[in-house]
Amino acid sequence: MKILMTGSHGFVGTNLIEALSCEHEIIPWDARVDHPLPEVDVVIHLAGLAHDTKHTTEAEAYFKVNTLLTQQIYDRFLYSSAKKFIFFSSIKAQDEDTPYALSKKKAEEYIISKMLKKTYILRPCMIHGKGVKGNLPLLYKVVKTGFPWPLAAFENKRSYASMENVCFVVSELLNKDVESGIYNICDDKPVSTNELIRIICGCLGKKTKLWRIPQGIMTACATMGDVLHLPLNSERLGKLTENYVVSNDKIKQALGINRMPIKAGEGLISTFNCMIDKQ
Repeated sequence: MKILMTGSHGFVGTNLIEALSCEHEIIPWDARVDHPLPEVDVVIHLAGLAHDTKHTTEAEAYFKVNTLLTQQIYDRFLYSSAKKFIFFSSIKAQDEDTPYALSKKKAEEYIISKMLKKTYILRPCMIHGKGVKGNLPLLYKVVKTGFPWPLAAFENKRSYASMENVCFVVSELLNKDVESGIYNICDDKPVSTNELIRIICGCLGKKTKLWRIPQGIMTACATMGDVLHLPLNSERLGKLTENYVVSNDKIKQALGINRMPIKAGEGLISTFNCMIDKQ
């Protein structure tokens, strides 16, 4: 099967190519090129502007890349010989109102309004695996120092998406006749941040150190951080302690499976072991 892939050099793209290239021919494609698509069977659209946690990216840039570019590549898909389109959106598109989330949401709405061929809009939770960047590597570095985790009093849970499960879902969509639609992608069970700390410590061979400082004290410290511009502020505290649990029942039902092949803990152990191997 010939697969055209935008964003092939990114984190998800490189892992997908590694997983799919044994059975399929991958054709990297620059989504900005204004040319008709070549003769392919499937289009996987990964190219996009990632969420900027430092808030330095202008809102217009998100809509120019995540919305307009997606609209253009989808229009070319509709006029091509390709039979399936897989778009990597974001779980944030379902309930956030940031420019990043809204740009993904508008891209989804455009695709749905013109959906004529098999189309899959994937909303992955935080994807992790070999080469991951962002919050998980930062958390790994903090735990590696041996400093106790000071937010253990917050028993929050998050849904994650192991790269192995992401690649599995894409492979299944390529090979099965699945109904078009929007699908959340995540591991079967959420993981608490405290459990995440335990997993990292286990991979490092360190004793888990959790400080259960009362939530009120940590909230006051974060408020002070807002004023003094400290690393721990209200926004960061919210991100570190929020609950964000989603269901993957719809995609499992569509694929005819009872569970994802990789358990959440297994995938996270694999990710952190990759970080250790890079040292």
